[in-house]
This record gives sequence, C-alpha cells and structure tokens, in this order.
Amino acid sequence: MRQFIASQAPDKKGLIKVSGKDYRYLRQVLRLRSGDMLSVRLPDGELQNTTVCEINEESRIITLQICADTNNGSITRGVQAEVIQSEHPGACVEYWLFQYIAKPVKMEQIIRQAVECGVKYIVPVAGEYSQKQNVQAMQSGKKDRIERIIREARQQSGSPVDTMVLNPVRTEEAVELWNKAVLEDSEGKNNSSAVVLWERNENTRSLFECFASEKKRVAVAVGSEGGISPEEIQILMNSGFAPVHFAGNILRCETAAIYGLAAVQCVVNKF
Repeated sequence: MRQFIASQAPDKKGLIKVSGKDYRYLRQVLRLRSGDMLSVRLPDGELQNTTVCEINEESRIITLQICADTNNGSITRGVQAEVIQSEHPGACVEYWLFQYIAKPVKMEQIIRQAVECGVKYIVPVAGEYSQKQNVQAMQSGKKDRIERIIREARQQSGSPVDTMVLNPVRTEEAVELWNKAVLEDSEGKNNSSAVVLWERNENTRSLFECFASEKKRVAVAVGSEGGISPEEIQILMNSGFAPVHFAGNILRCETAAIYGLAAVQCVVNKF
C-alpha cells in the first residue's frame, strides 16, 4: 500500500485514530507496529507522513501521529506516495472517462484501472448496446462497494486524484455534463479535448491531431461489450468528441478503456 486514505482529518495534536475495518487491515494485513511510518492522504487531499505512535489491542484502535521524518521505518514497498505525487506528469490534467455500461464485474475492473490511471470523473453511460440488466445493476446503487474499490485502488497506486464515479446517464446527458464543464472553464474549448474510441475507422483522427496542443481537461468515451451505436457516435461527434480508431484487433471494453486511457495520457503528457 503506497498510501492510506484517511476518513478523518487529524486533531489539533496531529493525531489520527483508525478503527474498524481499517484497523484490521493495517494491523492484520500490513502488520503495522509501533514506530512504523505510513503515508496518509487526508480528506482535503494533502499527503502527510505519519508514525504509528500507539496500538491499542483492547479497543482495536491505531493512533497515527503526523510527522516530518520520512527516512526510516516506512512500511511502503517500492516508490513512495510522495514521490509519485511529485513526479505525477498528468496531475494537472483533469481526465474524464465516459464508460458505456458493461457487465458489473467488468465495470468494477474498469473503475479500478481508471482510478489507478488518475481519472478524476468516471461517468457510466447507459447506451443503446448496454444490456438492460447491467444498466439496472449500475443504477441500483452499490455506492459502498464502488467507494471501497476507489479507495483500495488509490491506496495501492498512490494516486493523488480523488476519483469520483457519477450517476449513470444517457448519451445526451453525458455530453451535457462534458459541455458544462468545458463552458465553466475560462479558456473553454481551447483548454479541453474529447475523443471517442470507435471500432470503425471512417472519418477518424489520430490522437496526435486531437491533442496537438496542451490540454487541462481531457475526456475519453469507451463503448460497452457491443460498442457504441452509430446514432450515439453522431451525438458525441456533434458535441466535439473526435472519433479515434486504433489499428489492430478489436479490444474488449475493459481492455479498450485502460488501453485508450494509457494511449491518451502518453500523448497528452508530452507537453
């Protein structure tokens, strides 16, 4: 775990008390001991280094103390969360993923991977080719499970981005959300760019054309198992989404999402 997502801010003494499921995870999975250090992401997004100053086995509470020393005793293996944050090339870019609703297990995988990629907003879209039962499953609410997936993915990846999964919408509502975000930006369309991954190659553009200049807000739309209908593609194109086709094999939706995000980020981060 590269960072621990705290559900509460430290008190005036700089102490954070951890209990419940988080206590069990830190104590039984990570096997925290007094004196160990842990990177903690606070509710306001700030990253702090803490020391385990007390473990109360009876009340099952771990007390973390905000500190400045990061040289010794860290239990995080590999690259530290603060290093990830300082070297995060896309931290200043706000990524949106418009994901047409797929099977629940695939949606969970897509959400997990998008969080690890630093996507800010994930918008489930109920498309023409989305199965009715899959849309109903997404609309029925598994809010707690989705929040847990996001939290675990951020803790493992060290992502500084507070990812949000919005309520499911139709295609028309999805483009309204995007256009509203673009219009609220003082630089408007010059600061934003959107693409839709399409399995066909008619009238498509390359990513280098779509992101020929620096952008601060980027959207990627990805289809469900059946793709995106021609009518929906047209709606997206009319709202400024440029169709992009990757030469090669037709990818599964869960593969297309992570593949597309990675390709877009490689191009966007060249600036």
